[in-house]
Amino acid sequence: MANFVEELRWRGMLHDIMPNTEEKLNEGMTSGYIGFDPTADSLHVGHLTQIMTLIHFQRAGHKPFALVGGATGMVGDPSGKSDERNLQTPEMIEYNLKGMKAQLQKFLKFEDSGNGAVMVNNADWFKDMNLFTFIRDVGKHITVNYMMAKDSVKSRLSGDAGLSFTEFCYQLIQGYDFYHLWKNNNCLVQMGGSDQWGNIVTGTELIRRKDAGTAYAITTQLIKKADGTKFGKTESGAVWLDPEKTSPYKFYQFWLNASDDDVKKWIRIFTLKNKEEIEALEKEHDAAPHLRILQKALAEDITVKTHSVEALETAIKTSEFLFGNSSLDFLKTLSESQVLEMFEGIPQFKISKAELAGGIDIATLLAENTTVFPSKGETKKLVQGGGVSVNKEKVADVAFVFNTEHLINDQFVVVQKGRRNYFLLVAE
Repeated sequence: MANFVEELRWRGMLHDIMPNTEEKLNEGMTSGYIGFDPTADSLHVGHLTQIMTLIHFQRAGHKPFALVGGATGMVGDPSGKSDERNLQTPEMIEYNLKGMKAQLQKFLKFEDSGNGAVMVNNADWFKDMNLFTFIRDVGKHITVNYMMAKDSVKSRLSGDAGLSFTEFCYQLIQGYDFYHLWKNNNCLVQMGGSDQWGNIVTGTELIRRKDAGTAYAITTQLIKKADGTKFGKTESGAVWLDPEKTSPYKFYQFWLNASDDDVKKWIRIFTLKNKEEIEALEKEHDAAPHLRILQKALAEDITVKTHSVEALETAIKTSEFLFGNSSLDFLKTLSESQVLEMFEGIPQFKISKAELAGGIDIATLLAENTTVFPSKGETKKLVQGGGVSVNKEKVADVAFVFNTEHLINDQFVVVQKGRRNYFLLVAE
C-alpha cells in the first residue's frame, strides 16, 4: 500500500482531513468515493482535481467509487453558489449521466479486480424512498441547528438570494449517500473539494448517530489561477473534457498557456509524474523559461489522458501550423469541421467561389471582398514590405490574382498579416 494522503500532501492537493483518516488508510485497502452531479453532459477541467484524487486513491491500492448524482442532480448543491441552480428534468439528467460515465471510464480502471473502480448512481437508492421514510430515517438524526451552522448555509442565508428548502436539504441527501455506501459497500471515506467539507462531515455524523459507525473525510484544495481569474474558464467559456465542446487543440492550448506560477502547481496536481521527474523538469524550465518545458509536459500529459495520443499529435501539428513554419500539407488532411474548429476565434470572411473562379487580385480580395485590410493602398503597402502571406507563401506581387485553384480543400484561403495575425477566407 502506498501512502495516499502523503501523495496528496506533497502534490499540494490536501486541504482538510478528519483525524485518524491517514492511519486508517495505511492499514490496508479501503473503499472511498467522490460524487459528481450531472449538471451538464460533460465534465470540465474543474472536475479534474477530483478525478486525479480518485486516480491516486486507486494507484495507492484503494478501491474508488465514482458516484454520479442522478438524484442529487435534481436538487442542486448550494455549496459555493450565490444563487439557486436551475432544476433539471429526469431526461436531461439521464442524458448528462451517459456523457459523464463515458469520460470517467477513461481515467479509472473499472475491470473486475480487487480494487477496480465502481460507478454508482444515487437515484438507485432514492427512487423508491418516500418523504416520510426519509424524514424518519435520516432527518431525525441531524438537527436543524447542526445544518444551520454550515458555512454553505450561513453564506446563502446572509445574502439577498436566500436559500430554498430544496437546497437546504441537499446536505442531508448527500449525507445519506455516504451512509448508504458505508452500510452497503463498506465505503469508509468520502473525498471532495474543500467547499464540500460541510456536506461530507454531515455524512460522517449521520453514520455516527444512526449506526454508531465511524467514517472519514478528506478534501482537496480548490484550484485558483495566480492572476485571480477562475480556473478552467477562458474567454469563450468553460474548458470541457468533451472534444465536441472543447476541441483537443483548444484543450491543449489551455494548459500550454498556463503561467509559470500556475504550471508549477498544476503539473503536480494534473499529472502522475513523480517528485523526481517534476523537479528535473522544473530545473530545465528555470534554466530556459522561454522554452516552456513545464507547460509542454503538462499539456501533453493531460491531453493524452483526456483524449488520445492521436488527438495530442493533431493539437501539436495545429499549433505548429498556426505559430510555426509548417506547410499546408497538414491542413489538407483535416475535415471541414476540423479546419473551422482550428480557426475558431480567428477572424473569418465568406467569399464567393463563383467570383473567385474569374480571378480576384490580392488588393481587391483583402480590402473589398473582405476587410482584412481597411484599404487597397494599405494592402499593397504591406505586400510590398513582405508582410502578407497567403496559404503559407509570401505574396510579393501586388497584382497577383487568386482563383479557385488556390483554395485549400476546394474551400479555404489562409491569410497572414504579419507573423501571427491569421484570417480564414471561406469560399461558398
